[in-house]
Amino acid sequence: MLLVLLADGQLHSGEWLARQLNVSRAAVWKGMERLRALGVEVQALPRQGYRLPMPVELLDVERISQELDSENKGQLRELELLFEVDSTNTRLLAAAPPPCGTADVVLSELQHAGRGRRGRRWIAPFGTGVAMSVAWTFSDGARSLPALSLGVGVAVARALTRVGASGVKLKWPNDIWFRDRKIGGVLIELRAEASGPAHVVIGLGLNVALSAAARGEIEAGGVRVAAVADACAAPPSRNRVIGAILDELLSMLVQFEREGFAAFRSAWTALDALHGRESQVVLGATAISGTARGVDEEGALLLETGDRMQRFVSGEASLRVIEGEN
Repeated sequence: MLLVLLADGQLHSGEWLARQLNVSRAAVWKGMERLRALGVEVQALPRQGYRLPMPVELLDVERISQELDSENKGQLRELELLFEVDSTNTRLLAAAPPPCGTADVVLSELQHAGRGRRGRRWIAPFGTGVAMSVAWTFSDGARSLPALSLGVGVAVARALTRVGASGVKLKWPNDIWFRDRKIGGVLIELRAEASGPAHVVIGLGLNVALSAAARGEIEAGGVRVAAVADACAAPPSRNRVIGAILDELLSMLVQFEREGFAAFRSAWTALDALHGRESQVVLGATAISGTARGVDEEGALLLETGDRMQRFVSGEASLRVIEGEN
């Protein structure tokens, strides 16, 4: 309840907060310390009160569900909204997989151990983004997975267009970009046998809005960062962003199961941020430079190096644009 009162980003005195909550001023102070311990930035102004650095739209399951069409709502077995979690992916990987054709979803306001590709930490300041994971079971695991992150990227880009963003691009294999800056990323983890069904957990970390301080913290780690709000004429609703993404993901998963990456290759190519640009593929300690030429029918990266075309799959390689090229 204390967080709800602070969510408007306005300055509220300790006396007013205590009165609203029917508690002592000391209890308000302790509540603020608990929020800070959880990772919520609360500003305290001497003799004036408390506030969040910027207004926060708290997540709301009902508002998110309004963005889903009726068919996709029928595919949603469970939508769990948490205040804090170590990792939304870890939570779903530990749970029983959903039946084929249905999805389990976990959302969290705070994620303490969010992960990116290759184990990198994903920083998500409170109230500014999306920390979401979707569990899905493919009936044919062998067919499904090599290019799934590319299909997810297409779904996310379509959702962001729905909420008013323009200029969103995709960087192979799993990054969402705006003007060569990272808005978000996809992390796919799975449990699968050599044949038969595959239980997939799709994790998405996405910046919806970022304060200057948050941008500085993230960029200190070497990542050029952007937010969905940067690509929109007006700040987007966080609940609407999540609802649109979930709606597009559910539609994509059904089509991907039926048709594979072929159904999304042309859409991904149109969103490819690096097509025709000088780029570098990193394989361990080896870097290979060339011109990015999109992806093949299986979602593998094509890199033109001199007189030959080389092919790379996402599990073995990472891709960088060569700085300074136009």
